[in-house]
Amino acid sequence: MKTTNIQLFEQKQVRSVWDEEQEKWYFSIIDVIEILVENKRPRKYWSDLKAKLAKEGSELSEKIGQLKMTAPDGKSRLTDVADTQQLLRLIQSVPSKKAEPFKLWLAQVGSDRLDEMQDPELSINKAMQDYLNLGYSENWINQRLKSIEIRKELTDEWKRLGMKEGQQFAVLTDIITKGWSDKNTKEYKKHKGLKKENLRDNMTNTELILNMLAEASTKDISQAVNPGTFEENKTVAKQGGNVAKVARLELESKTGKKVVSGLSAKKMLENKPKK
Repeated sequence: MKTTNIQLFEQKQVRSVWDEEQEKWYFSIIDVIEILVENKRPRKYWSDLKAKLAKEGSELSEKIGQLKMTAPDGKSRLTDVADTQQLLRLIQSVPSKKAEPFKLWLAQVGSDRLDEMQDPELSINKAMQDYLNLGYSENWINQRLKSIEIRKELTDEWKRLGMKEGQQFAVLTDIITKGWSDKNTKEYKKHKGLKKENLRDNMTNTELILNMLAEASTKDISQAVNPGTFEENKTVAKQGGNVAKVARLELESKTGKKVVSGLSAKKMLENKPKK
């Protein structure tokens, strides 16, 4: 089983996947390159470096694999990845003042994972600390961590029904999001002015709560009706999204304010009162 995660190095995101069978991390090479060279064109840099390594006959270029990770547009795409050992060798080919700090960070990530396997509560504490470091409030963090739990319950239900990670998960998620917010994931991110950033990390408390209601409702309906096909799952996703839409419309009628906000995390944190 492979678990997708987001690691933080100096408040910059590094997409990663934990492979339980091999008990090792795989990291997005593009994300690492972007951090090391601070280059606005990390893909071009990595493409040139990969060609150079291949020309030199480096074994590293032959062993680079690909895993599906969430791209900036919210869709799951194959991404070049490297495990810790491969990444350490790759760093040697990238002149960077951040090379040594990044090596220490890699070692800590590995150590933390071993500790978390012994005590899962540590992973929750780490996620909370990462969000605190970024400036989020404790109230928002609690909502976000709960949303992760609910999302996991939903994706476990989809897996039970034979839905495929990647495209089918993305389609079902889009239906749920559109169902309650009247915007699909791409439209929602555009509304908030987001590109690479995670949509849920940029939702307000109310948006998170309604999104959780939509996903929890979808899971509960699914367990009740046991859909057998992808089309039937799409119908259930629409129904789950609609449950939260009813709540959204009722709230908006009482407050006179739109729930779906154009605020991103950056804007929310900038507007946060200074202590």
